[in-house]
Amino acid sequence: MLGEYRIIGRRASDIAASVEAGIGSGALAPGALLPPMRQLAGVLGVNPNTVAAAYRTLRERGVIETDGRRGSRVRARPASAPRDELRTVVPDGVRDAASGNPDVALLPPLDGALAAAAGRYAKAPTLYGADPVAPELARLARAGFDADGVPPGAMAVTSGALDGIERVLAAHLRPGDAVAVEDPGWGSVLDLAAALGLPVLPLEVDDEGPRPEAVARVLAAGARALVVTSRAQNPTGAAVGGARAAELRALLSRHPGVLVLDDDHGHGIVDLPLHCLGGVTRHWALVRSTAKAYGPDLRLAVLTGDAVTMDRVRGRQRLGPGWVSRLLQYAVVELWSSGALDPAAVARSYGERRDGLVAALAERGVRARGRSGMNVWVPVADETGTVTRLLGAGWAVAPGARFRVESGPGVRVTVSGVEPAELPGLADAVAAAVRPGPAGVRYA
Repeated sequence: MLGEYRIIGRRASDIAASVEAGIGSGALAPGALLPPMRQLAGVLGVNPNTVAAAYRTLRERGVIETDGRRGSRVRARPASAPRDELRTVVPDGVRDAASGNPDVALLPPLDGALAAAAGRYAKAPTLYGADPVAPELARLARAGFDADGVPPGAMAVTSGALDGIERVLAAHLRPGDAVAVEDPGWGSVLDLAAALGLPVLPLEVDDEGPRPEAVARVLAAGARALVVTSRAQNPTGAAVGGARAAELRALLSRHPGVLVLDDDHGHGIVDLPLHCLGGVTRHWALVRSTAKAYGPDLRLAVLTGDAVTMDRVRGRQRLGPGWVSRLLQYAVVELWSSGALDPAAVARSYGERRDGLVAALAERGVRARGRSGMNVWVPVADETGTVTRLLGAGWAVAPGARFRVESGPGVRVTVSGVEPAELPGLADAVAAAVRPGPAGVRYA
């Protein structure tokens, strides 16, 4: 079953460490079937409960997964092998359309906002026991949520969108609970689910967001949570439309025990309206990050949701970092209050480049997707070959394997660093890379 590798140990911690050592050395390959608990207990001369505790620890760490009578296996992508390791290394002289960063020229300067925050702090330093959410930030965030039709709810602040997503999932789910995630979708969420020991149920996505039949399927399969990107979906650019949101909300209303989490990381860089799914089930949250609009180093996201979820998030946060720095919160207040960002202008800039690339590729017979945000998704037959050929042509793009579970191969092209005048040349390079042979590549 395990070839030549022998699991050793008398205590649960030692047995778990032995399995992890085998995975780390490569002796236990992804997908390897582990011995049944009673069988391994007999070999090691320990109580079966000891092996059960070891396997439970490994599941909680995202190292193995258990599928009933089919037994326990090493995860196909264990948490110790994150998808970020699939990042394209951008050599000198190659244009970076892979990293997913915003256009620095579109980010507002932070010096004035940080100076104003420091001045406010000097007058009233934040001490232990203060509300973890600055009242001014809460007021501005709530006004924004109200304008976008987000249901009323309690509020929390976290260190970015992924921190918020993790805290919301951990507030309700336990290892073994299934979570529905977009496919293709944000690789960091897929890694996070593995690290939390949450099996992923992939959701097929089109330009309007998760397909209703896919959502119905995962709900019937027992999904305990649903994570959906509202706008500027990474990597496809999908945005949940009004009709699609109504259809999905109707589906979710028949499953009131499912946790619904909307990720609105595209706030401030898109001109499409928000259509959130939260509010039709007992537990829900919406995460709104500042990273794409104001800069990745401004580590702040505002969350709203039902009272129980937000209370659990804030309670657990008190036992860790305590709160997100009021200095950062005050800086965001200054940025939001001063109108330092023109979201419409940012959306137009990204839209010109994104739509221009999709149109240029269509002229060259290459299908691509990109309804909102800064990314374009190009289905391909051979990811590795396409990425390699584009590197040779002077362009770095992200391999689709970082974002996929069951969906077909593709590459993600981030247009934030591409000037409109460069789009024809980039489209030529992509078309040549995806269709290197005389027979070309056919896409559905």
